[in-house]
Amino acid sequence: MTNSPSNALPLADIQLQNAPGLWPLAWGWWLLIVALLAAVLLAAILLRKRAQRVQARNEALVELTQSDSLSKINALLKRAALSYFDRDHVAKLTGTPWLAFLDSQLPATKHSFMAHDELWQKGIFAKEGLTDSELAQCRTLAAHWLKHALPPKASLNVINSKEANHV
Repeated sequence: MTNSPSNALPLADIQLQNAPGLWPLAWGWWLLIVALLAAVLLAAILLRKRAQRVQARNEALVELTQSDSLSKINALLKRAALSYFDRDHVAKLTGTPWLAFLDSQLPATKHSFMAHDELWQKGIFAKEGLTDSELAQCRTLAAHWLKHALPPKASLNVINSKEANHV
C-alpha cells in the first residue's frame, strides 16, 4: 500500500463575527426617540391648554341643567361670556344689545337670540315668567350658545388665559 499524499493544508477555521447588538443605538434611532418624546410632550401641553380653555364652558353647561329660571340662565351666560371676552365690553350689555352680542358670537346661520328677543324680555322682566316649554326653549338656546360660541375662535376677543375664571 502506498501512502497518498495529503492535500489538506494546515488552515485555520473561518471565524465569523458576532451579530451586531442593539446597544449602542445608531444615531438615527436616537433622533427618532427624541422626536417621539417631543411629540408626546407637545401633545400633553396642547391637551392641557385646551382643557383649561374649555373648563369654564363645561362648568356652565353643568350649571345650566340646574337653572330653573330665565334670570339664572341669563346670569350664567353673562358669567360664561365674562370668562372669555373683554369685561369692559360684555359687563355693560343688557337687553337687545346683550342678545345681539350673543348672536354675534355664533355663525350667521345659527343666530337665534334676536329672533327670540320677546321671549327673553318676557322671561326676565314680566311678573308671570315663562312656561315650562318656553324655559326649555331658552335653556336649549343657552346650551347651543355655550357649546358653539365658547371658547371663542377669534383671538381678538379672548382674554388672557390666566384671567379665565370658573363660572
